[in-house]
Amino acid sequence: MPYTEEQVIETIPVVRPVLEQIAHRWSILVLTFLCEEPKRFNALKRRLDGITQKALTETLRRLERNGLIDRSVTTTSPIAVVYSITPLGRTLQEPFLSLYDWALNHQGDLRDAQTRFDRRRPD
Repeated sequence: MPYTEEQVIETIPVVRPVLEQIAHRWSILVLTFLCEEPKRFNALKRRLDGITQKALTETLRRLERNGLIDRSVTTTSPIAVVYSITPLGRTLQEPFLSLYDWALNHQGDLRDAQTRFDRRRPD
């Protein structure tokens, strides 16, 4: 159901911090990967081409702090940290997959729009 402009304005103070947390640069991809199955830190790092160890650590801490993922330390040898999605985090699976599908389906449209825009801009 679409929201009116007034409803959006009224809820900005509540919604904005939430959206900033879940839409942070790497959050959507991390949560999408963890919806599939729990993963170790290094497995996530390998899957997320281009993420630094620091950025992944910060993303995981932020998601854990917000109750979207769990962190557990295995006592097996070698000791490892495993991250898994929480029930709250899993509620984001459907909207994230929809957003991911949209990105796949419209990547060409965005690229074409960028090309058109760049051609008309004076240098």
